[in-house]
Amino acid sequence: MPEMLTLDAFEEASQKVKEVTQETKLVESPYFSAQCGNRVWLKPENMQRTGAYKVRGAYYKISTMGPEELERGIVTASAGNHAQGVAFAATRAGARSVVIMPTTTPLIKVERTKGYGAEVLLSGDVYDESCDFALELAEREGMTFIHPFNDPVVATGQGTIAMEIVQELPLVDTILVPVGGGGLSCGVATFAKLYNPKIRVIGVEPAGAPSLTAALEAGSPVKLPGANTIADGTAVLEVGDKVFPYLQKNLDDVITVPDDELIVAFLDMVENHKMIVENSGLLTVAALKHLAPENRRVVSILSGGNMDVITMSSVVQHGLIQRGRIFTVSVLLPDRPGMLVKVASAIADENGNVIKLEHNQFVSTNRNAAVELRVTIEAFGEEHKRQIVEALERAGFTPTVVQTAL
Repeated sequence: MPEMLTLDAFEEASQKVKEVTQETKLVESPYFSAQCGNRVWLKPENMQRTGAYKVRGAYYKISTMGPEELERGIVTASAGNHAQGVAFAATRAGARSVVIMPTTTPLIKVERTKGYGAEVLLSGDVYDESCDFALELAEREGMTFIHPFNDPVVATGQGTIAMEIVQELPLVDTILVPVGGGGLSCGVATFAKLYNPKIRVIGVEPAGAPSLTAALEAGSPVKLPGANTIADGTAVLEVGDKVFPYLQKNLDDVITVPDDELIVAFLDMVENHKMIVENSGLLTVAALKHLAPENRRVVSILSGGNMDVITMSSVVQHGLIQRGRIFTVSVLLPDRPGMLVKVASAIADENGNVIKLEHNQFVSTNRNAAVELRVTIEAFGEEHKRQIVEALERAGFTPTVVQTAL
């Protein structure tokens, strides 16, 4: 096998993955460009076959395996996207595949992995625990283990994304790439620097699982005590030791993003680009606001779009609350006829839309003095929210904005 993570290897991998990948042409984003003061393009790997970039590394890796290896079968561990890539590639190669997934994996990823022909076993709360079980299974049954990120062959396959970016946008200045275990960022950063050392490559990881940041500070991979993030695809406790040297050498910077910013990025993506992007794929979108406004050509890699509907619903709800588009006010008022109409009229006069009412008669022992009315209102944003609250105050009430779910 030729040496990986070289220009020749990237070129070979690029030709190979074209057998199965779909074109994910860059999408220019006037909205995000205006938001961050740079010229922004999106690399929509959420539209890729199997719903994520992972099919690239999995397919390339399996294409390098011999008949005997394929006969023994393939096993891997994954939070979902690598799982689907391996399942698809293994089935195409006629090989049996077994995928170990964390118990917290969204249902859509489990079902789709099975749909591509893999046997799925749930084990462990996070990827690292699933990986330990997969390694034990590989040794016990003589199967070939395909690591989702700590493998130069897999990383070379993932790096084909960067080759496509520079072919389409030769003058790209900056590439933002999500970081979990480091396979994608390793491939993208290594190719970019080999092609043009002036391209700035920035890794983006969730604040609740900053495994790369910890490794860079320590000088080598270290295991985090835990991960707590809605970006499940990048909730990795330790970056790969085989890819880490490439990350040390080729990444220019690392940005960490809190979950709250991912929630807002989801709304922005749906409303402005009509695309569903999973939380890990939104890391690079959220990171755009962390860049200096320098009018640089920036490509944000959207790594995947496999998101279950329940998670999507929760993210939308919390995003609307964060944006002031949905809010709840608590109003104390006397329990007598006409008071509810007075509240509703004040809201209606400001074009607020009432979507939920809760009437609590037992907030006080004296109902004649005060009962509580909680009103959940739909607004256009923070300014409109403020106008509605002020209208209630002018009507003689003392509204208190409370944080609440729908």
